[in-house]
Amino acid sequence: MDVRQQLLQSWVEKTLSHLNLAAPLGSLAAVSGDASFRRYFRQGVAGGSYIAVDAPPEKEDSHAFVNIAKAWLAQDIAVPQVLAADFELGFMLLTDMGDQLLLPLLNEGRADALYAQAMHSLVGIAQSSAVIGGEPLAPYDQVLLDREMALFRDWFLIEHLQLQLNAQDERILQQTFELLRESALGQIQVPVHRDYHSRNIMVLADDSLGIIDFQDALLGPITYDLVSLLRDCYVAWPVARVEAWVQAYFAQAKQAGLIGAISQGQFMLWFDWMGLQRHIKVAGIFSRLSIRDGKSAYLADIPMTLNYIVQVSAQYDSLAEFHEWLQRRILPLLAYELPAAVAQP
Repeated sequence: MDVRQQLLQSWVEKTLSHLNLAAPLGSLAAVSGDASFRRYFRQGVAGGSYIAVDAPPEKEDSHAFVNIAKAWLAQDIAVPQVLAADFELGFMLLTDMGDQLLLPLLNEGRADALYAQAMHSLVGIAQSSAVIGGEPLAPYDQVLLDREMALFRDWFLIEHLQLQLNAQDERILQQTFELLRESALGQIQVPVHRDYHSRNIMVLADDSLGIIDFQDALLGPITYDLVSLLRDCYVAWPVARVEAWVQAYFAQAKQAGLIGAISQGQFMLWFDWMGLQRHIKVAGIFSRLSIRDGKSAYLADIPMTLNYIVQVSAQYDSLAEFHEWLQRRILPLLAYELPAAVAQP
């Protein structure tokens, strides 16, 4: 047990006593870390358990997590309840949503029902207030979109593939990034989770869904969370099936008054191009996690991410030069094969 875990253990014991909750049984047990600097532990008590979070204040701002959790819970969005938080120490105590991630349950027989639940929750997030803790959600603006896509250039191309970019490479990247940025900024803007995928959605004891890792929520493109869910970096589905789910969400969002006069075709283009922007970013993030942070396991998730980039860029004439560039300049540098296309059911 390291020093911060010892401090967290002491804080949890004092907090449980202060809140008149059940006394701890045993010590903290590691649940997981994530792609950030946060760590999660489970504290057993008589008849249940709680989640203790270590979020070093010099690395993580827990205010956003607490404010969004309180606001979303009040709007019937299924997130953990924050029982206590110490911002100076960087500790939080949460209700426990269990261990069952959505990911391993996504099989042929259950996917339709589980995604239907997840999309219903997503409509709730999109309908939620854009004011959190008295402050408006920050916008998913041009600066952030550009900074995210630059991760692909800086960490995937230059650091991971060791590619020396020439003037043509830079021009193609700049033109592609501009297209994707303008598409994102032109979408209907709603509250977005920003990491809404099968490792951040829990299946609870009553088979309902719980949502975690929401602290980076912003006001952003309406398709962002949907593409995170349906073109997940950790599970792939046949194109026709994904498109059917997108159509189902489009109908729900339209009924909820989120869509307006936007056509289904326009929504699908937004979805495709938003996914391209997201997967470009994620390829850079996975590379950075390996190179900078020593989390090499994320390299195994790059092939599926690249596959989405190649497949979507092949579908649009305005992305043809970028697609050809990927085939000519990038794919020959890979030390791994991209996944085969997912068979239609």
